[in-house]
Amino acid sequence: MSVGTAEYSIKNLNEKTDAEIEDFLKKSKEELFNLRFQSATGQLENTSRLKAVKHDIARMYTVLRERELGISQAPSEAEADSKAEEK
Repeated sequence: MSVGTAEYSIKNLNEKTDAEIEDFLKKSKEELFNLRFQSATGQLENTSRLKAVKHDIARMYTVLRERELGISQAPSEAEADSKAEEK
């Protein structure tokens, strides 16, 4: 599998609305900040997590940019709500 978190795969991100992706993006950026801080202080044990979070962030930006350019489309609110209820 590619680098990153399975939760933030392209397939899963394409099923999310822009607002949900932006929330994930905010959380990932906070995690990256904390990981960088741990790395600087010598407390980071899993250094590969830095790379995975960076890839997740890039993947989110890619999906948002594709939607902005019209390459792909965000699911309608009704579809997103029905899929959330199924889970």
